[in-house]
Amino acid sequence: MTATPPEHDPPVPNTDSAPSEVRADPPVPPRPSIHVTALIVWLTIFPLVAIFSTLLGPVIMDWHPVLRALVLTLIVVPIAAYWLMPQMFRWYAAWAQRRARRAQKPVP
Repeated sequence: MTATPPEHDPPVPNTDSAPSEVRADPPVPPRPSIHVTALIVWLTIFPLVAIFSTLLGPVIMDWHPVLRALVLTLIVVPIAAYWLMPQMFRWYAAWAQRRARRAQKPVP
């Protein structure tokens, strides 16, 4: 013998509290184009590669090129992916949002 579960009504929204004030969200800037994304990635990666290859150059100069690239990317990629690139995209989003807000302002 199998029992069927009782039917449940959908939840009813709580109407005891007063509706909160609705604020207009700031305009959301569009996602960066592939060209802007490529530029941001390059602006993040190039300085890191230049800095770390200069700093590590004397230590890893005699190593096999593949091993040098491995060590360099093991250092550069996490720094770029987890710290610098998110920051660069936040800066871009803030700049794009300011631009979008200015574009929405009516001209006097």
